[in-house]
Amino acid sequence: MGSLTRVWIVFVWMALLCGAPPARAQLSIEITGAGAQRVPLAVVPFAGEQALAPGLTAIVLADLERCGMFRGIEVPPLTPQPTETSAVDYVEWRARLADALVLGSVSPMPDGRIEVRFRLFDVVKRVPLGGVAYTLNPQQLRATAHRIADFVYEKLTGERGVFSTRIAYILKRGTRYELQVADADGMSAESALASFEPIISPAWSPDGKRIAYVSFENKRAIVYVHSLVEGKRQVVANFRGTNAAPAWSPDGTRLAVSLSRDGLSQIYYINPDGSNVRRVTQSAGIDTEPCFSPDGQWLYFTSDRGGSPQIYRMPVNGGDAERITFDGSYNATPRISPDGKSLAYISRNEGRFQIALLDLASKQVRLLTDGDRDESPSFSPNGRMILYASEIEGRGVLSAVSADGSVRQRLSVTVGDIREPAWGPFVQ
Repeated sequence: MGSLTRVWIVFVWMALLCGAPPARAQLSIEITGAGAQRVPLAVVPFAGEQALAPGLTAIVLADLERCGMFRGIEVPPLTPQPTETSAVDYVEWRARLADALVLGSVSPMPDGRIEVRFRLFDVVKRVPLGGVAYTLNPQQLRATAHRIADFVYEKLTGERGVFSTRIAYILKRGTRYELQVADADGMSAESALASFEPIISPAWSPDGKRIAYVSFENKRAIVYVHSLVEGKRQVVANFRGTNAAPAWSPDGTRLAVSLSRDGLSQIYYINPDGSNVRRVTQSAGIDTEPCFSPDGQWLYFTSDRGGSPQIYRMPVNGGDAERITFDGSYNATPRISPDGKSLAYISRNEGRFQIALLDLASKQVRLLTDGDRDESPSFSPNGRMILYASEIEGRGVLSAVSADGSVRQRLSVTVGDIREPAWGPFVQ
C-alpha cells in the first residue's frame, strides 16, 4: 500500500476519533457571510401570538435570514395589530423599505389546539401571494414556524424551502458518542443512539424514516439501518474485515457499502435487511465512499486505483469506471447535488482539506471553503446549501456554505466535538 493511501485512511479515521469535553445538545447558528442581494422582508408579530404561541414569528424570521437570501426589517409596535385579513397599506410598507410582508394571527380552539393563519404580500407589486391556515398543538410550534418559512421562501424564490427538514450528526460527549437528529436550524435535537464506541457515516433513507450508519460498539465496524419511527435497528453488514460507508439508492431499495470481506475494500450492493449482497467494483485498489446519482444511473466513489485517492463513477449496474477528478493528488468523499449537475467533495490543497464543487458539464472546479480540515459534505435537499464538518481550535463544528459560495454559516455547541453531518431529505 502506497504512502498516500495510508495517509488517506489515517486522516479519515483519526478525524473521527479525536476526543472532546461534554457538550450541550442544542446547536447555535452564526451567519459568517450572507448574500449580497438580500430581499428586505417584514414579518409582523402575529396577533395573539404572545399569549398562545410566543416566538412563532421570531423562528420564521430566523429561518429566512439564515438562508442568506432575506433581510428582516425592523417592525415597530403597531396599533391595532394587523392580521392576515387587514387591509395592507403598500405605500407605507414600501416607505419602510419592505419588498415583502407577512401578516398573521394566532387563535385558540375549543379543543385546546391553536389555529395559525398568515398571508404573504408582495409590497413592490402590491399583490397578495397567498396564505395558509394551520391547526396545531402547542408542541408543534417550531414545526409550524418552519412550514411558514418554507411557504414564504418558495413563493419568493420559486424553489422549495428546507426549513422543515432535519439533519443528523455525531456528537461526542466525553467518552460517549451520540447519533443526533435535529431540525435544520439545529434545535429540537434528540439522540437516536448512544455508545461508548465510535459511530460514523450516518446516511438518510430517501423517505427520511431511517438512517444507516457504522457503529463500533462491538469493537468492530458494523453497518446498521435504524428506524427513527420505531426506534429499532437491524444489522445490515457484519462481514469479516471492514464494513463501511453506507449510501442509499434513490428508491431506497438497496444500499451501497464498502466491504473488505474479499481482501481490499470494494463497493457492494446490499438490501436494507442485509440480504442479496453483490460486489460492484473489481479493482486492485481501495474503493470506498459510494454515492448514487439522483437519477439512479451512476455510482460515484473514491478509489486509489490510480495511485492516489480520486473520484470515479461507473454505471449503477456495473461496467467500466471513469475518473472524474483530476486537480490535485487527493480528492475524496463525493456527494452529488439533488439536480445531478454538481459534485461536492473534499480536496487537499497545500496540506489543507477543503470543500470543492465540480460542475459536471463544464468540468470547472471551485473551492467553497478555506478551512484546514473540512470534511463530510452534504447537500440540502434543494441543493442551495452544503453542510459539512470543520475544525476550530481542535474542536469539530458543523458549518454550511451555499453552492455559489456567497453564504456561510457555523453551527456549534458551546463545548464538544461534532462530526459527520448528513442533511435529511424532503418529507411529506
